[in-house]
Amino acid sequence: LDSVRLAFDISERFDTPVIVRSSTRLSHTRSLVAVGERLDVEPRQFIADPTKAVMIPAHARSRHPLLLEREAEVARFLDHPSLTTTEAGGASFGVITAGTAYTYVKEVAPEASVLKLAGSYPLAEEAVRTFCDSVDRVFVVEELEPVIEEAVQRLGIAVEGKRWFSRTGELSPQAVAEGLAAAGVMPTPETTFQFEVATVARPPVLCAGCPHVSTYLATRALDVQVAGDIGCYTLASLEPLAAMDTCVAMGSSIGMAIGMAASGGAQGPVVATIGDSTFMHGGIQGLADAVYSDANITVLILDNGTTAMTGGQEHPGTGITLQGATSTPVDLVGLCKSLGVKDTTVVDPYDLAATYNAIETAMAYVGPSVVITNRPCVEAPIKVRDQPYEVISDKCTACQACMTIGCPSIVWTDELFEGRRKVVIDPITCTGCTLCAQLCPPLAIVPVPVPVLLSDTNREAATDD
Repeated sequence: LDSVRLAFDISERFDTPVIVRSSTRLSHTRSLVAVGERLDVEPRQFIADPTKAVMIPAHARSRHPLLLEREAEVARFLDHPSLTTTEAGGASFGVITAGTAYTYVKEVAPEASVLKLAGSYPLAEEAVRTFCDSVDRVFVVEELEPVIEEAVQRLGIAVEGKRWFSRTGELSPQAVAEGLAAAGVMPTPETTFQFEVATVARPPVLCAGCPHVSTYLATRALDVQVAGDIGCYTLASLEPLAAMDTCVAMGSSIGMAIGMAASGGAQGPVVATIGDSTFMHGGIQGLADAVYSDANITVLILDNGTTAMTGGQEHPGTGITLQGATSTPVDLVGLCKSLGVKDTTVVDPYDLAATYNAIETAMAYVGPSVVITNRPCVEAPIKVRDQPYEVISDKCTACQACMTIGCPSIVWTDELFEGRRKVVIDPITCTGCTLCAQLCPPLAIVPVPVPVLLSDTNREAATDD
C-alpha cells in the first residue's frame, strides 16, 4: 500500500509513469493494513502539448534529453534515507535487496548489514556506493532475474547474486539461507522448512458446474486443434480435459487460429476459444481479420456474462457499468454478423449433445464460423444453483465417464466394481448442471430427491386423499 502511494507521488512529482512490481509471495498474501486517510485530488484539465504527447521523431529527439534528466532526478529522490534505507550490521558482508526479499534476508541473517532499495530503476547510486564501501562482500538478493545485480555491476562494483540464488522458482527464506551458506558467510541451515505430512496433490480445475466444460469435451471428442486464450477456461489445457493446444496472450486466440489454419500445418480442423470479456478486450479485431482473410476456422465465444477469472467485473457485453449503472450491452450475435460472419450459432452449453452438434456443424462450414455459448458463470454475484445430483451406488459401474469433466464435486469412493472405484457427488457443492448425468451410461446419476413440505391445510387434504 505504501509503495503504491509512493508510486503515485513519484508519478505526479516527476511527470512519469511508474511500475509497481509485485512478487509471487506478495501477490498471494492477505493481511490487515492501515489504510489511513484517503486523499482526493481535484480533477484537472487536459493540457494539449503535442511536443510531449505526440512522439513523432522530431518530438522524440527534443524530449530525449528531458527523459535522461528526469531519470537522474528520480534516482536522487530515491536516494533519500527515508526511502532507500540502510541497516548497519556486521562488516564482513552486506545484502542489497528490495520488496518481499528483504523480509527473507532479515529472517535468516538478522545481523547482516542490509540496504533496502525503494526501487530497482533508476538505481539510487550514491546509497549503493556508500553501502558497498562499508562491507567486505556484497550480495544482491532479488526475485528471479538479476536486475539490481547487473545495475550495480554497471557501476563498477563487485557484487554477488545469482551465483548463489536461483533465477528459477520462488525465492524463500530457505533459499536465501542456503545461498548465503553456500557463499561461506553463514553456517549451513540445521533444519529445512518441510511439512511432516505429505499433502494430496490438488491441481487447479474449473468450478463445479462451469459452463465451459462441455465446450472442451466437444472439441476433444472432435479431435481439433484448439487455440486458447486467457481466462478460467485456460485450465482446459490440463487433465482431465486436456483440450487446449496453445495460449499466448489476451485476445490472441483468433489470430493464432488464423495462422494455424493458413499455414497448413494443423493436424485437423482449427478452433479458437475465447471468453466474452476477452473477446471484448482483444478478440473483435481477430474476428474481423478472420472474415477479411476468409479463414477456415471456428470461433467459440464462451459467454458466461462476466469477467470471471479476475473476480467478476462487468464489461461492454454485460449491460452494467463498473459503477453499477445500467448500460446498453453489446449484442454478440449482431456484432459477429456486422463483422461479416455468415454462420453464427448460439447454444446452451449444459446441453452436451446440442453443443457437440453445434460445433461439428460450424466446423463443416467453409470459412469463418462462430458458436456462442450462453450460460452465466456459476460464481457470478447471483450464484447459479439448481437441484443437486447424486450417484445411485447399486447402478454405478465405475466406468468413470463422469470423471472426464474434472468436476470437483465428483470424488472417488473406496467402493469397487470390477477393480475400479465408484464415485460419489457432494450435494453441497453440486450445482445441478446435469453434465455428469448426460455422460453416465448406466444412468446412475439422478437428481437428489426434494422433500415435500406441506402446510397444515395441505397436510390434512393429503391425508384425506
